[in-house]
Amino acid sequence: MSQNGKYLLDTNIIIGMFTGVKAIQEKMQNIDKIFLGSPVIGELCYGACKSSRPTENFAKVNRLTQRFPLFSCDLETARWYGNIKDQLRRKGRPIPDNDIWIAAIAMQHGLTLVTRDAHFDEVESLQTERW
Repeated sequence: MSQNGKYLLDTNIIIGMFTGVKAIQEKMQNIDKIFLGSPVIGELCYGACKSSRPTENFAKVNRLTQRFPLFSCDLETARWYGNIKDQLRRKGRPIPDNDIWIAAIAMQHGLTLVTRDAHFDEVESLQTERW
């Protein structure tokens, strides 16, 4: 359970929610404070664009953004991003840039990142949970 009960959802968790993964849906029923990050919405919009049902998928993304608060990237997020990317560079353990932005939002706002990607474990001090 998150230290403060506040969660940021990674793209793969939202896709799991959209596709009806029961474990994710059950966890979401018991969580009060769920947040989204703008890089995740960008990834979902890209997925909708390249899907066979873009109108339907954009509607899902729109409903999601109405349901949960959204954190965008700002100057402080950019500073977190730079620190995280440098830390990963020094370790020789890079991760995708969008995921660094997602980690930066989580750390900036004191959120636990919910993901199914193990590479987030490389980010020092990032709180994660697997659903």
